[in-house]
Amino acid sequence: MNLETKIALRYLKSKKTHNAVNIISIISVLGVVVATAALVTVLSVFNGFHGLIQSKLSKLDPQVAIQPAQGKVMDDGDSVVKVVKRVPGVALAMPVVEDNALAIFADYQMPVRLKGVPDDYNKMNAIDSIIVDGEFQLHDDVSSYAVIGAGPAITLNARPGYLRELQLYAPQRQGTVNINDPMNAFTNDSVFVAGVFQVQQKDYDQDLIFVPIDLARELFDYETEATQVELKLTPDANEQQVMRQVSALLGPSYVVKNRLMQQAESFKMVNMEKWITFLLLAFILVIATFNVISTLSLLIIEKDESIRTFRSLGATNKQITRIFVVEGWLIALIGAVGGVVLGLILCLCQQQFGWLKLSSSPDAVIIQAYPVQVIWTDVVVVFLLVAAVGLLTSLVTSLTMRRRLEKE
Repeated sequence: MNLETKIALRYLKSKKTHNAVNIISIISVLGVVVATAALVTVLSVFNGFHGLIQSKLSKLDPQVAIQPAQGKVMDDGDSVVKVVKRVPGVALAMPVVEDNALAIFADYQMPVRLKGVPDDYNKMNAIDSIIVDGEFQLHDDVSSYAVIGAGPAITLNARPGYLRELQLYAPQRQGTVNINDPMNAFTNDSVFVAGVFQVQQKDYDQDLIFVPIDLARELFDYETEATQVELKLTPDANEQQVMRQVSALLGPSYVVKNRLMQQAESFKMVNMEKWITFLLLAFILVIATFNVISTLSLLIIEKDESIRTFRSLGATNKQITRIFVVEGWLIALIGAVGGVVLGLILCLCQQQFGWLKLSSSPDAVIIQAYPVQVIWTDVVVVFLLVAAVGLLTSLVTSLTMRRRLEKE
């Protein structure tokens, strides 16, 4: 430890002659502590929401999805399935057909997103875990079935076990429309309702209905086409490596996406809000850290006699200036450490006890308390930011100090 650091530490720990300097020093440190703790906790809350969205979406999203690079339909989805099944690490590969349709049940009707999937589609994802009524079933010896979201179930007043069938209509893709008989412009089919699912995500629950893929292809006038091929990987598979192999195998006509890429808009919005909030809090942190300038200015005035003594003993202006630069940086570092510790304690308490609630009504939200997830890279970024701003403010003060010394 050099001489300047030792003197700066002594100044930091010693009681000041004027009580006002002590108070302002404490306020400066507390300002940095509070701003740093706010940064850590807010970033952790956004990380918690990010993790919450990912866990909810992953119940229906495939691990890897293959989509056509242009248009919405690939010409031969069944052939793509046969090709990608040969890739090491691919446990399951299934074609799906998704398009818009009209659903009618009794006197109720609504536009829906119809997704045709194979009968064993529940092996692809965790849809069985989100069935709230009935079961996941698309075929039996008697009839075809649909598994509908909570939105269609409520809007259409449809439930499993009803003897009435759910009518599905889709516009014909080919041919002409006879205005005298517009119903001929639609292809229709019917299914019974086997189950109701609820992901607690609007994009899925609002209008999504699962039906057998052969029924969907007939309804939308497809043969072997698919709008997407979905993959489930083996537990030991490297996702990025499998995606690279599939992309190389299929060529530029197909796009390969993981779960984050499939829901890029949702995650992009959360990340954007996170870093905008980070910038706003960082600005507040800068203002709080600049309180160190006033603390150092008062300290320079108080230590005027000591400064003259140092100069008499042979200390250079650079050495004296460095003492106060180190002093200001130490104040910022103490505030950074205190803020990080306080922020981590608050995050831990929120995780354990859930003190901050999202809503007073338990049925109004998916979870009761704000989700929190601490990511250590965020903590390191916050600490480095505080340290950098503290050093900057100390250097600004050193300019004032240097001018003062040059005048004497």
